[in-house]
Amino acid sequence: MYRILHKETLTPVTKLYVIEAPEVARKARAGQFIILRVHDEGERIPLTIADFDREAGTITIVVQEVGVSTRLLGTLNEGDCLASFTGPLGTPTEIEEDGTVVVVGGGLGIAPIYPICRALREAGNHVIGIIGARSGDLLFWEEKMRGVTDELIVCTDDGSYARKALVTVPLKELLESGREVACIWGIGPAIMMKFIALTTQPFGVKTIVSLNSIMVDGTGMCGACRVSVGGRTRFACVDGPEFDGHQVDWDLLLTRQRIYLDLEKKAIEAYEQHLASVES
Repeated sequence: MYRILHKETLTPVTKLYVIEAPEVARKARAGQFIILRVHDEGERIPLTIADFDREAGTITIVVQEVGVSTRLLGTLNEGDCLASFTGPLGTPTEIEEDGTVVVVGGGLGIAPIYPICRALREAGNHVIGIIGARSGDLLFWEEKMRGVTDELIVCTDDGSYARKALVTVPLKELLESGREVACIWGIGPAIMMKFIALTTQPFGVKTIVSLNSIMVDGTGMCGACRVSVGGRTRFACVDGPEFDGHQVDWDLLLTRQRIYLDLEKKAIEAYEQHLASVES
């Protein structure tokens, strides 16, 4: 049984869960993901590992409640158990001692970038972090990120907290300053990762993005996470989730992401109607 040991609200739409999963925690590495089901007939939800503790046998996940399945997950509390919790899956982040590296986390992407930051710093790199959100109330883990970075820049789109800027603005300034950067990691919404790649490409700095957000089944069988990388069709779940951001066909990826919008909208409407009928 995969018991919820701790539940915490990070933002109005984001929750953290610490799950008892010793076998998963024993093998987990930065950059990998898990697949969970809330109940026996539930949807498989791929989620990137936000943290892990091998000694305690726990995995931490951070979830934004956007669809029916994540809202159902939000109804569970400490002591409740998940139907399944499979992992770790995906190719881990390649961690080397490269020198100065930059990690960029946007919105929910702050969670999966955290273990990558930690691993990069433990390997001896000088880690510069850039994190951002649409507004201050949606920002989380600032202090945790300060603990695994040598420098941290914080932004909000609307200027309600810290610097008013998109994350690509300080990233471009950093590259224009002439500082030698060996590699850049960016995790967040697909549109953000696209513009991170466009920002870094003129400088020729290797840029890694994580396409965890485009998965559905998470095993390579459904084909929903097909993405063109360097002209080749790849599957984010089994070939990734990390890829060279300069090789990703972002326009195709963004188009594919819109395929399920109508179905997701109908599912949420049906779920809300069900809740309303129960409450009445």
